[in-house]
Amino acid sequence: MLDRPASSQRARLDMHNANALKLGLFGVNCSSGRAPTKVPERWSASWEDCLALAQMADKAGMDFILPIGRWKGYGGETDMHGESLETITWATGLLAHTERITVFGTVHAPLFHPIIAAKQCVTADHVGEGRFGLNIVAGWNEGEFEMFGVTQREHEDKYAYAQDWINAIKKAWGPEEDFDFDGAHIKLKKVRAKPKPFGGTRPLIMNAGSSGPGQAFAMRNCDAYFTATSESRKGGVEVMKKMVEGIKGEAAALGREIEVFTVGQVICRPTQKEAEDYYRYAIIEQADWGTVDGMLSIKNITPQTVGEAEYKKKREYFASRAIGGYPFVGSADHVAEELAYLSRGGIRGIAFSMINYLDELPFFRDEVLPRLARLGVRQG
Repeated sequence: MLDRPASSQRARLDMHNANALKLGLFGVNCSSGRAPTKVPERWSASWEDCLALAQMADKAGMDFILPIGRWKGYGGETDMHGESLETITWATGLLAHTERITVFGTVHAPLFHPIIAAKQCVTADHVGEGRFGLNIVAGWNEGEFEMFGVTQREHEDKYAYAQDWINAIKKAWGPEEDFDFDGAHIKLKKVRAKPKPFGGTRPLIMNAGSSGPGQAFAMRNCDAYFTATSESRKGGVEVMKKMVEGIKGEAAALGREIEVFTVGQVICRPTQKEAEDYYRYAIIEQADWGTVDGMLSIKNITPQTVGEAEYKKKREYFASRAIGGYPFVGSADHVAEELAYLSRGGIRGIAFSMINYLDELPFFRDEVLPRLARLGVRQG
């Protein structure tokens, strides 16, 4: 471990480095990552592969790793996400074997008691000496909640519960020795939670709620907010800047500081053609359409609900751009320029997936990272 002194909340938000554009790996803890593909090299999510990848990313200077909170696969031939590692224990193990990288846990608030979650997060934070972050999920997958015997709340009520939950967590992380908590949904008596987070500052908190109540929750409580950039990037850098400034302005009106992140999928090869050919092969030609159908059915999108023609369009869009996020596909020059474009638009960072992270990260490390340094958005 490095000698890491107590640091400010801002240092945590900067992930203990000066990179203008933060780069993270997304979905590593789940089989197939963020790609519903049948290719044999698809991601395994075994502990051995996760550990090797985390150590490689740490040495390469990557900033963070963000897992998916998943309990059940989506079916199809590959049963995407059918195997997954629980995120807080997974993060704790990775933090014990890395030195610089920030590792998040992703927690479904309705499924974890806040005092247990607060203690788990603090444990991970001490193991990582201030490098743990919490990604809060209010929950959407009914089939998973049924596994726990938990009923999904109505949308706005979900965020009202999540508000109580994060308030209780922050209270447990705070300086009080003993406290009661009297929320609308959560009531706790004589709570004692020690130790406190590492270094006197709390873990980073992030959220990706896209609805009105979800975004409002993030503005009130989180340090990082994940949003899509597909629409804003069509209008150019200035439109993206305006979108980011709007989000930051909402938080500032509440007396808070927030950074804006996004997600995507990176397929980078020596030439543009190689990358595009592989993207078409892995994501379209070898798509696991059974998995895609399973995901869409959870959202009540079926041929019966939207019609055959519309369903075909949604199915193809979901496989190619929705599950993995915006596709950054191309040569090292092309991918570096697209990532730098995000930074120019005010985006603070991106969590991205790959088809096989261990196979593909070395080329990204050797070719894209130096280009991003030359473009002025990363340290050399």
